[in-house]
Amino acid sequence: MEETMRKIVRNAAPWAIGLTLACSGGLLAEPLQVRVGYLRLEEPPRAVLSNLDTVPADLGIAGARLGLADNATTGTFMGHDYALEIVSLAPGGDVVAAARDMAGQVDLILADMNAEALLSLADLPDVAGALIFNVSDASERLRDADCRANVLHTATEAAMRSDALMQVLLAKRWTKVALIEGPGGADAALAAAYRASARKFGVRIVSDARWDDTADLRRTASAEVPLLTQGFKDHDVVLVADAADDFARYVEHNTWVPRPVIGVTGLTPVAWAPVVEQWGAAQLQSRFSDLAARDMQPRDYAAWAAMRVIGEAVTRTNAADASALRAYILSDAFELAAFQGRPLSFRHWNGQMRQPIPVVNARAVVGSAPLDGFEHARNPLDSLGLDAPESACTAFGD
Repeated sequence: MEETMRKIVRNAAPWAIGLTLACSGGLLAEPLQVRVGYLRLEEPPRAVLSNLDTVPADLGIAGARLGLADNATTGTFMGHDYALEIVSLAPGGDVVAAARDMAGQVDLILADMNAEALLSLADLPDVAGALIFNVSDASERLRDADCRANVLHTATEAAMRSDALMQVLLAKRWTKVALIEGPGGADAALAAAYRASARKFGVRIVSDARWDDTADLRRTASAEVPLLTQGFKDHDVVLVADAADDFARYVEHNTWVPRPVIGVTGLTPVAWAPVVEQWGAAQLQSRFSDLAARDMQPRDYAAWAAMRVIGEAVTRTNAADASALRAYILSDAFELAAFQGRPLSFRHWNGQMRQPIPVVNARAVVGSAPLDGFEHARNPLDSLGLDAPESACTAFGD
């Protein structure tokens, strides 16, 4: 988008305004106003090998809208009036200026942006009292030394997904992995997450290769990929660190030795996928499809979850201020039913939302981590991602 998009969406039935009775005099109380901002910094276009995967214009935003509608279902009966202000900035847009415009009107913000922009938002004095939900960035740094006390994460961190994948490999006894790393910085970060998870769960990376991005795999994959993979030591799977989901599709079915390809294609750990159908998820998928005319993607799920976290906290506390909601969300009392088979909650040491990670192929769920047998002293979901002893986050005081 070339210009800033700004839109306010409301979801409150007219008859619900003033529904809640005041305790004295029998007068109708004013509805509790719950204003939420969705602040998005759009990503610049990137060159990709395939044009098959388009990025929806409402990615993330559609999930927030569905969460808004879900909150209104309960809110109309309780006198809670929800509104969502959507601000979408073109690549390179001024996040700080947009946040200042929101300040004073909105103190609950869904942030859809990269780590650098998110930190500039979180550190802005104008929004010091706000509660920010990171719905898109997977960087470990935001859950580690660069954590902020006013930022909670409904986006999954990369380590949660890589840990989930390693749990599935270990359960299947596919413990010898050949790793192909892409040429970009994001690919290197993803490869580092895979390596750390492999060490954590005792999976061996027996061979490494680096992909050269100068080849046009649409024409040469059948020649280039066998050459790249023919020197691999004996392995069970080929793991591809391709953060942009760009070249991995051309590796599958082109390796020198026929082996499953995993990572962002083939067997994939995701926060959400259309093939998730258990625990009532099919109903959520259907409602999202009715709203957006497409499948729900992980960023949509993270934004929906953030809205539902707010809705659940408002319902339980009958409050809308950020400090009260934050205290409840980070307490042991908070749980969110979110179509994942286990209740979701938040880690009190770095603000990351705990959630199961489906490990899927194109047409089915292969496993949902944590798998049976992978336990943790606190919560089995804490077997996924950065655990308390590993995190350098001190902003939460734990």
